[in-house]
Amino acid sequence: MRQDSRLSRMLHVLIHMGRHDGPMTSEMIAQMLDANSVVIRRTMAGLRESGYVTSVKGHGGGWTLARPLEELTLLDIYRAVGEPSVFAVGPAYDMPGCPIEQAVNATLEGVFTEAERLLLKRFSDVTLADIAKGFAMVDHHAQQCGKS
Repeated sequence: MRQDSRLSRMLHVLIHMGRHDGPMTSEMIAQMLDANSVVIRRTMAGLRESGYVTSVKGHGGGWTLARPLEELTLLDIYRAVGEPSVFAVGPAYDMPGCPIEQAVNATLEGVFTEAERLLLKRFSDVTLADIAKGFAMVDHHAQQCGKS
């Protein structure tokens, strides 16, 4: 199963935006992430609808943070990118009449529900500023991540 990297990628972008002087265009972000600018605009639009970024069209325009990194949590961004599945494993529904499969699925669903609850609680405790404090922004990092 392919991993969903939307959360990780948008956290990366938002922290760059918090340290960038001026707006970042969709093209700049796409280059940084080696992604398509249309996909970037679509994802950023979800962040804009949630009130986390703003956008200005035209020359000199682009995306900027609507709130400081200290006010944005992992949970905020997780929700804004569509609440991707946090687990790659899950129950099987190959034999719905089998009582063993039903017991396995019920147990797994309970465990996953509890684990997801704990994970989302932890997401709500971590701000993007907390992540940004974990490293010093130096010129070579900006070069490694593209132009920002």
